[in-house]
Amino acid sequence: MEVILKESVEGLGLPGDVLNVADGYARNYLLPMQLAVHATERNRRHLEHEKRVIDHQETKNKERAREIAAQMAGVTCTLSRRAGENDRLFGSVTSMDIAENLRTQGFDLERRFFELAEPIRELGVFMVPVKLYTEVVVELRVVVERED
Repeated sequence: MEVILKESVEGLGLPGDVLNVADGYARNYLLPMQLAVHATERNRRHLEHEKRVIDHQETKNKERAREIAAQMAGVTCTLSRRAGENDRLFGSVTSMDIAENLRTQGFDLERRFFELAEPIRELGVFMVPVKLYTEVVVELRVVVERED
């Protein structure tokens, strides 16, 4: 029986795959669990339409990410923190702190976009990668200075 997968099935395929499986496997597992649908002409057309819509949406999202990356080029995020004599911070600078600072500059980014391996714990200038989309990454200059 030919089916179109609606969800990822381990050892079988990914959503959108058109597969030929045993009738019993389709009837007793895939169809009742709503993991697949019959591969009728109507379902195939619907699948193609969904793929076109998703591709169009991804293209729009990628273009929007590129626009934001172009706007962020040259932007500096300056944060003031209390620090000890050896330039170690009392606390740290996290991706949330950077996101809040950028929000005041007009960039509404979620903290998950910032690829900080670990929080910044000292004064200085740091380059933080901001992953706006899978292939759109911009380097953000973060300056941590001593608070007076």
